[in-house]
Amino acid sequence: MLHQIKGLHHVTSMAGDAAINNAFFTHTLGLRRVKKTVNFDAPDVYHLYYGDEHGTPGSVMTYFPFPHIAKGMPGAGEVGRTAFSVPAGSLGYWLARLEAAKVKGIGTETGFGENRLLFDGPDGDAFALVEDRDDGRQPWDKGGVGDAEAIRGFHSAALRLRDGGRTEELLGFMGYEPVDVLGNVKRLALKDGNGAHVIDIETVPGAPAARLGAGSVHHIAFTVENRARQAEVRKALLDTGYQVTPVIDRDYFWAIYFRTPGGVLFEVATNEPGFGRDEDSAHLGEALKLPSQHAHLRPFLEKTLQPLDA
Repeated sequence: MLHQIKGLHHVTSMAGDAAINNAFFTHTLGLRRVKKTVNFDAPDVYHLYYGDEHGTPGSVMTYFPFPHIAKGMPGAGEVGRTAFSVPAGSLGYWLARLEAAKVKGIGTETGFGENRLLFDGPDGDAFALVEDRDDGRQPWDKGGVGDAEAIRGFHSAALRLRDGGRTEELLGFMGYEPVDVLGNVKRLALKDGNGAHVIDIETVPGAPAARLGAGSVHHIAFTVENRARQAEVRKALLDTGYQVTPVIDRDYFWAIYFRTPGGVLFEVATNEPGFGRDEDSAHLGEALKLPSQHAHLRPFLEKTLQPLDA
């Protein structure tokens, strides 16, 4: 069993309109935009990162907003719902805030001893806010949401699978242990994780296959401290029979990717070097930052990429 993985690093999804996406996460949810860059493989498309003050691993939601993308179709083989952690007693505040913003899909539920507020993102993305009285992570509180209510980071992610058995085995190999079961959902967690260390496996045998599009999670990333720990994880996965990519430099972290038995794309990303490598911490996410291979496109991109609010 691996011990290097400490929880989630980031979750990356697809979106349609970049300005709507940016407004939802920075204004409605009060997160900080910690990086404004472009997709490595499609540089005419933004890659936007939202999180806490520093973009701490375990807090970062990222998006590829493709202007003309079709809407995704929910189904098996994907991350079904992404949950954020908020302080105990804050869901009333969030209910009023989301209702005032005319957010869709609002609902409440209780499960695993938690109070949860369900809601949809602009493209139909499935989210939840979960009250956690033990989450001591420091939030970004300059986005219009005060410290007593602000999002601390991820709480968990739910994988929607036709058969969760082999994925559960994989997560067990990655250090996760079963902690509870509620209906068709099995909860796994890491001991001594980073606060974003819970994964739920929702088993839906008859569900159709998910279709990637706006509102879909593209991949889910797990965090390791550094490249040495990442190399250990990569070797262990290869030795177990998984097809793992070479290490890829993503400017703000180093990444490896592999497809899980249930079809979900997993990434293992390093904490280093972080989002402060090319911007002062006081100005994260303000300027358009380009990967070196796309630097020559700056004049074109600055004219054609959709303007975003600060």
